Amino acid sequence: MPVFGTAPQWVLDANGVPIADALVLSHPEQVDRLRAACPEAAPTAALAGDPCFDRMLAARPYRERFRRALGVRAGQRLIVLSSTWNPDSLFGDGVSEGGRGGGDVLPALLPRLAREFPVDEYRFAAVLHPNIWHGHGPGQVRAWLDRARRCGLVLIDPLEGWRQALIAADAVIGDHGSVTYYAAALGTPVLLAAAPLHALDPDAPISAFMREAPRLDPGAPLREQVDQLVDRHRPLPGPAAFTTSVPGEAAVRLRALFYSMMGAAEPEWAATLEPLPLPRLEAVTVTAPLHVATRVDRPGEVSVTRWGGSPSAAGSGGGDVHIAVHEDTRDVDQLELADVILRDGLPDDPRFGSPSLWSDEVLQRYQGCSLAAFVIGPDTCVVRLRRGDLLRLVGAGVDPGACASALHALLGSWGGDVEEDVRERLARLVDDGFLVRAGGRAARVRVIPGPAHGEE
Repeated sequence: MPVFGTAPQWVLDANGVPIADALVLSHPEQVDRLRAACPEAAPTAALAGDPCFDRMLAARPYRERFRRALGVRAGQRLIVLSSTWNPDSLFGDGVSEGGRGGGDVLPALLPRLAREFPVDEYRFAAVLHPNIWHGHGPGQVRAWLDRARRCGLVLIDPLEGWRQALIAADAVIGDHGSVTYYAAALGTPVLLAAAPLHALDPDAPISAFMREAPRLDPGAPLREQVDQLVDRHRPLPGPAAFTTSVPGEAAVRLRALFYSMMGAAEPEWAATLEPLPLPRLEAVTVTAPLHVATRVDRPGEVSVTRWGGSPSAAGSGGGDVHIAVHEDTRDVDQLELADVILRDGLPDDPRFGSPSLWSDEVLQRYQGCSLAAFVIGPDTCVVRLRRGDLLRLVGAGVDPGACASALHALLGSWGGDVEEDVRERLARLVDDGFLVRAGGRAARVRVIPGPAHGEE
């Protein structure tokens, strides 16, 4: 089959003359394939490495910064969904090999991600090929992925942010696109959800990778597959070996090539590549209703597991279940059913008056709500109880929304205690705090009393 990028129709003009003065390649294997596919263009081959991959290699020390920028907390696993742009890709058009339906993998996976992966343990990001955005339009792409975004999926800039996302990732679910191959070259665990071998050159390194890499089984539990992928991962040697034969040398080799073509002397200073920039901060705001399973392990200790959709039958694992809903949810009917109502923002935002005023208004508006929580920082929220108490919860490393749900569970475990007992128990919480287990982490939450109801 014609090889994209090296077949004669790609590299020769109508007269059979090479279009380019120099065709930059990253590995001798590519030179050999160019020579086999189009001998006339072989003299233009210039082995100069891969500047894109070199930038990623240089940025690896900043992995934790990239993870924090994407809203990944310590203990969370970041899973990147990667799709190229043709019908056989992860983000395909519903037509599988042979013209049969059922090839539209990603839309079928997205609802299951919400049901099977607790939001405090996993973070999801999607890297879609620029042609997907261009072909369908940004509005349509965001509309298709709207529900997933409300469950916490972040869409990565396809031009500027995907390299940082790959460095930050714990695993990639992908297809035959270059982003998936780069992930494997970095040593990141890769699970293939689409692998159309019929569309690839059988002798190309990408084909060998597609044959060897583990495949996603869409009929099996997803979380188990992802966890096994990460825990049992052994990098395949092919992607790293074939991405570039001269890692770290692209800047030097490219500059030497360009100046030689101009017939000019190179500058005295070293040839360098622009470092990958720190991505913008992606706030983690799940506005889909959260199904929260809680278990009071012992007095003052609560385990919390939250899902951005109704969890699978095996998901809740016992314990009590309540609903926590962000005030900005599109599922507005769920606010009437919510036990905990959440919001995030700046504490001095005049639109809400203050966390105290906002929480008072919420509890008056939604009589079935037991607790309102205004998240004012990555580790802090202000909560108001139905009985009127205003408290500040500070728990380093655990999402403040999970802390609010833990407090709701503690209050529920007290049962029908009389008012005096409740006051005493709240006083002990102020003195001792309580322990929350969420997202594979445990944090001691400090409880700081606020002004009494009516005094703020």
